[in-house]
Amino acid sequence: MSQHAPHSGEVYFEFTSIGRQVRVAAVDGATGLEVVVMGPATATQHQLETLALRKLQMRLRQGAA
Repeated sequence: MSQHAPHSGEVYFEFTSIGRQVRVAAVDGATGLEVVVMGPATATQHQLETLALRKLQMRLRQGAA
């Protein structure tokens, strides 16, 4: 995670192709919190990971508040 995350730890990503979409689950290794995003199959893995990681970081900040 970035230095702006509420805490550092491992993040696990799972990619599942569904037609022309990709479902990306990001799981925080420390808390077990999972978020899911959907994106086009034409997006790069890095783009989808970044999107999922940002959503996960936002959810972690919401939980810390």
